[in-house]
Amino acid sequence: MKLYIDPITVNCRKVVAGLDLIGADYEEERLSYFGGDHKQAAYTAINPNAELPALVDGDMKLWESNAILVYAAEKMQNGEAYPPDPKVRADITRWLLWESSKWFEACYVYLVENVVKPMLDNTPDKAILDAHAPMFHARAAVLEASLVDRQWLSAGHPTIADIAIASPMHLHGVQKLPLVDYPNILGWIARVEALPCWQKSDPVPHIPPELLAKVG
Repeated sequence: MKLYIDPITVNCRKVVAGLDLIGADYEEERLSYFGGDHKQAAYTAINPNAELPALVDGDMKLWESNAILVYAAEKMQNGEAYPPDPKVRADITRWLLWESSKWFEACYVYLVENVVKPMLDNTPDKAILDAHAPMFHARAAVLEASLVDRQWLSAGHPTIADIAIASPMHLHGVQKLPLVDYPNILGWIARVEALPCWQKSDPVPHIPPELLAKVG
């Protein structure tokens, strides 16, 4: 398998950490998100959405990060990262869909305003953040309630659901996600951050120091 990534992006970190959790080997092709490599014809022939990441396995070109995680887990027959019990798989599928349709959007505005904009010498827009806050809190409340008396989302151990849900908040400190009132989320994300696969996928070493210095 060959994985096309820029390790600094949300969905690329998700796949890098997830494939490590799964134990899937792959060849890595690095692209520059800020350099626009994902918009070049050589890459859009693989992913016509011009988005990262993408996985090539033989004659299959697979995009959508959550689909990549499911495929890799099934290919490796990893019953820990993606348990075979149909109820657990249904729960994982629910979280994967929720992440892509709701949670990513809830967290991403904070990433853009508090991380990306400063890197590009732009100023975070407090009005945008204030307007977005009710959506974030509504969706964070769903996650918070789902973690009552639970260490992990879908099983008694980490699965690809945990990796997927953690990814949009992977820089939650510098994103300045308003998590102070969500003790269950804070405890859970701390457990995710202690996973070796999460620590090895840390994007910070891949961010140019001159850009990183601009983020307060």
